[in-house]
Amino acid sequence: MKKIAIWMLSVATTCSVSVNAQNNTKMDDFISGLMSKMTVDEKIGQLNLVTGGEAVTGSAVSTGVETKIKEGNIGGIFSMSSPKKIRAAQELAVKHSRLGIPIIFGMDVIHGYKTLFPIPLGLAATWDMNLIRESARIAAVEATADGLNWTFSPMVDISRDPRWGRISEGSGEDTYLSSKIAAEMVKGYQGNDLAANNTLMACVKHFALYGAAESGRDYNTTDMSLHRMYNEYLPPYKAAIDAGAGTVMASFNDINGVPATANKWLMTDLLRNQWGFKGMVVTDYTGINELVDHGLGDLQTVSALALKAGIHMDMVGEGFLTTLKKSLDEGEVTQTEIDEACRLILVAKYKLGLFEDPYRYCDEKRAQHNILTKAHLEKSREIAAKSFVLLKNANQTLPLKKSGTVALVGPLANTGANMPGTWSVSADLANTPSLLEGMRAALGNKVKIVHHLGANLMSDAQYQERATMFGRTITRDERSEDEIIAEAVKTANTADVIVAALGESSEMSGESSSRTSLDIPDTQKRLLEALLKTGKPVVLVLFAGRPLTLTWENEHVPAILNVWFGGTETGKAVADVLFGDVNPSGKLPATFPQNVGQIPLYYGAKTTGRPLAEGAWFQKFRSNYIDVSNEPLYPFGYGLSYSSFAYGDILLSKNTMTAADKITATVQVKNTGNYDGEDVVQLYLRDVYASVTRPIKELKGFQKVFLKKGEVRNISFEISIEDLKFYDNSLQFVAEPGDFKLYVGPNSRDVKETQFTLLK
Repeated sequence: MKKIAIWMLSVATTCSVSVNAQNNTKMDDFISGLMSKMTVDEKIGQLNLVTGGEAVTGSAVSTGVETKIKEGNIGGIFSMSSPKKIRAAQELAVKHSRLGIPIIFGMDVIHGYKTLFPIPLGLAATWDMNLIRESARIAAVEATADGLNWTFSPMVDISRDPRWGRISEGSGEDTYLSSKIAAEMVKGYQGNDLAANNTLMACVKHFALYGAAESGRDYNTTDMSLHRMYNEYLPPYKAAIDAGAGTVMASFNDINGVPATANKWLMTDLLRNQWGFKGMVVTDYTGINELVDHGLGDLQTVSALALKAGIHMDMVGEGFLTTLKKSLDEGEVTQTEIDEACRLILVAKYKLGLFEDPYRYCDEKRAQHNILTKAHLEKSREIAAKSFVLLKNANQTLPLKKSGTVALVGPLANTGANMPGTWSVSADLANTPSLLEGMRAALGNKVKIVHHLGANLMSDAQYQERATMFGRTITRDERSEDEIIAEAVKTANTADVIVAALGESSEMSGESSSRTSLDIPDTQKRLLEALLKTGKPVVLVLFAGRPLTLTWENEHVPAILNVWFGGTETGKAVADVLFGDVNPSGKLPATFPQNVGQIPLYYGAKTTGRPLAEGAWFQKFRSNYIDVSNEPLYPFGYGLSYSSFAYGDILLSKNTMTAADKITATVQVKNTGNYDGEDVVQLYLRDVYASVTRPIKELKGFQKVFLKKGEVRNISFEISIEDLKFYDNSLQFVAEPGDFKLYVGPNSRDVKETQFTLLK
């Protein structure tokens, strides 16, 4: 029977390979035939991506779109939605251009489409790969029902500087966790068949190193060694590509002195030759034009550089459209280079099934029945609740009782448009429930909720204007701070408990939202101080798109629940957690520093030749500060529960292994609290001695486990040679014999420890 099964598997594999080969031959023949009919201008036209104007992220806006479509000068449109609009644009291309080549339609579908899920940093905090994939699947179903077939997601940039606003759009600081999430997002978007009308082609971004912008200032330069690049920053991009991502987006920054959009080493040598990527590469918004400001030449020069580097589609800037023909005539680019870019764009359209049916994503019935469904909203609520991270819960302040009166105070308490968070360009912000509305809907008449604004978002009106752009309005009271706070305290004194909804607005993080201070704005902190003086229990519901500096809050506030920006159902999900219907289980995907001066601060740093002694706060002539300890406020992987979990000692199946072996590490975990709950059991490794310096700890495995009150379970991890490998100074992916430390615990700090040896 075993031989028959193996034979059947072999036959099935052979048949699959054969069918794929036949399909590829059919596709190649079709595209070659089409390209043989295309003029040079039409080929260059396919390289042009314009905006439809609904959601613009830059200052440039495309013009003359209808005429260009008819002339065959547009290959794709982004930020246009609805089956009716997209069908009309597609008909212009198919019926009125010479060759009838269909258009690809994209949008920044980042953490949901109409049904919004937590911002990506919040999604990462769930540490739940099934839910993360499901969120991407629902996003794909909704976006394709509204006519789209391409998303500029996932964003997989590693970021260890929370001053950078776009940390909100990624999965945090860790290579391993980010790589796992990148793969799941791609699989969720693309499904098993890109030609199906409910799958989106993914675009992994921003290639590469964008999250390492110096000083956390958006679009700024990056500079790092190849050793760090290969070991820490590149793996999530590769994970997304290995998962089948159809496209890649270039980053704004430079790498080794050459901007990504003109970097042939990055786009051709690494991406295509080393990693084997076969899809197309698109610029970010006006990325080619910005090469001029980088100092690489005029628009014609930089457009040629981008094409030769391995860029295939030009977003909005139209450098390709307006200069490549001249560069071809002058011998600066070749016909082969233009043809290769055109072919890859046509391949993407073919795989999406657009040549078979250019209107397959334009079914208005799907738009009526597949968007904002009850099932999608329920899943949004579930995922939001599981993304929240309980940072502090002194004296079991939480969960709250479903009785009495709750004062909900703060500038983020009654602003529905801010609940989804940044990069929710397709959301119906006008009809998104606020925290106040969501809590009332979830609690009904069980709890009386009284509300007050409490404070303006910030004292600086101009700063508030920036933080509330893109339709994210927040009420502003023009009275003095003292008057507003006094009235809020009067309201709070009528309640049994105070819930303070404070922190950032949605647009205080995200693109072009770098901050030098990571404190809660002063006006909100003054409100919080006044609320604490009432003597009533205070729960801080913290809205944030990044790690904030909460040293004062951690010292003075009894309970802190970080809710990031939870998406469409934020209000109900917050109520679920505050009142105990859901036991919080989120874990931090990024370290929270004590203050900005510690940044960059991340758990996987390397030791120094003068490390600080364990447990010491300060030592002379050691690697430390004189004014604050080296420790974070909250470490990577941290998050509390209404329950408690006890970890036993680690048991290894053996203490030595060879390259052909595996070791199993097992730890007993017990729910020692009074609530059923989930914990994320985390495995870390350390290579004690190596040919190059190695991180103090590296995440190499995790399991999210549900345990009933009093339940005990053995959790096991299997360690193989692949878990021990790294890129050495020759960029060889190797595992070196020697001792390894192994840690297991509920976060990167509070761990059990053991050791094993890799033999030669």
